[in-house]
Amino acid sequence: MKTAYKLILKSYLGPMVLTFFIVLFVLMMNFIWRYIDELVGKGLTLDTVAELMLYASATLIPMALPLATLLAAIMTLGNLGENYELLALKSAGISLPRILKPLIIVVIIVAIGSFFIANNVVPKANKKMLTMLYDIRQQKQSIEFKDGLFFNGIENMSIRVGKQNPKTKLLHNVLIYDTRDPKNTMKTIMADSGYITVSDDKKYLLITLFNGNSYDANRGYEWFDKSTLQHSMFDVQNGVFSLEGFSMERSDNNLFNNSQTKNIRELEIGIDSLTGISEAVIVSSFKPMLKDYVFRYDKSILPDDSTGIRQKPDKDKIWVYVQDSLQNLSIDSKKHIYNNALNDIRNARSTYSYDENTSKTTITDLYKYKVEWHRKMSLPISIIIFFLIGAPLGAIIRKGGLGTPIVISVLFFVIYYIISITGEKMAREGTWGAFSGMWISTIILFPIAVYLTYKATNDSGLLDAEWYHIRYKKIKEFVKNKFTFKHKTKENVTGKQ
Repeated sequence: MKTAYKLILKSYLGPMVLTFFIVLFVLMMNFIWRYIDELVGKGLTLDTVAELMLYASATLIPMALPLATLLAAIMTLGNLGENYELLALKSAGISLPRILKPLIIVVIIVAIGSFFIANNVVPKANKKMLTMLYDIRQQKQSIEFKDGLFFNGIENMSIRVGKQNPKTKLLHNVLIYDTRDPKNTMKTIMADSGYITVSDDKKYLLITLFNGNSYDANRGYEWFDKSTLQHSMFDVQNGVFSLEGFSMERSDNNLFNNSQTKNIRELEIGIDSLTGISEAVIVSSFKPMLKDYVFRYDKSILPDDSTGIRQKPDKDKIWVYVQDSLQNLSIDSKKHIYNNALNDIRNARSTYSYDENTSKTTITDLYKYKVEWHRKMSLPISIIIFFLIGAPLGAIIRKGGLGTPIVISVLFFVIYYIISITGEKMAREGTWGAFSGMWISTIILFPIAVYLTYKATNDSGLLDAEWYHIRYKKIKEFVKNKFTFKHKTKENVTGKQ
């Protein structure tokens, strides 16, 4: 039996590692496609891009593991079934659960490891990735000149190049408009040729121009009466200008703290804190309305701040007292009372609505924290369920390779993903509870896993085309015989008549 276990483990671990990296690569391509516009043209170094890809790949592990587990399970059992190895093991009296025993142990270890990855690695990677994306967004586009077009990427400066040599980087017919002077003096520089480069630290613009003219024009409020223009010629002119935003400045990682950058313990602390804040906000929203508008003249109904005990009002006595009081008043007095009550209601409503809006951020963050907590807890269970779906499917279809297993895996994963995204959206909006939203996909797929395991254990032909063909022929024969029996019965009755 140990030899069989080694064979099964060897058959599973290879496809598991292979499919994991394939799925991770596909997800990384999706990530790059989403942020390609923000990465291109910034002059990022290879180290920076590799660092960003490393953090992004770490955040995608929780999504790649379930799909890799499902695909590897279908491929492994499908290969064993296609090569009749699975049939040989069953013929030796070994049931499918015993065959899957070493794989189940491996999957449980992977599931436990996935929890620690999602709890310890993913939050830190999310924090660093969000920080780097912010820094890249803040970085300006690299300086690149196009023939005959102005480059306006530098603040208060426009540069046009007539033609540039791609090999020597020599620029011809250079025109520069410089309006960075605080005294409102515009400098115009025209040169036959020159070099414009950025320093290695991307903090300075280095300009060297040959054979040109420089014009300084006054642009102040007196330009109409006291306009001045200074002209100078030069053979060689060197300039160094400070640049801002072209070098990537690293921000503090602690500036980016949200639900995705916290582990289980931090999420629990945040949930407790946000729950207390939201309850305090609700109490503070109702208390001014009750105290200043609803029970303005009778404070005894409100709870005492020291004891928290509220006197229960006698509604019948209050209603009788109100009716008696209104009957003794004139029409003008009643109208005045109704108008005052209506104004109080409107003021109370506006006061509560304002407090409700201020508490919206707290409640939204609370929903997000609960969603992330349940996401980390549901990940290991989803990996195990995907294996319990993939292994029986592989044993039933008996097809290895990357053809049929990929189609079935993607189908199940798409169903799982759609249900998960829908449940998460409902949970984030507060329509559903966090448990219902984040566990609904697991709850739906678990009966499917049990059913497929039962069918595979009993050698069901659930996905065998020949099995369906035989069932179709039996149903067709049954319908035909029943129709013939009814027809003969009808003929017999007619003959007797």
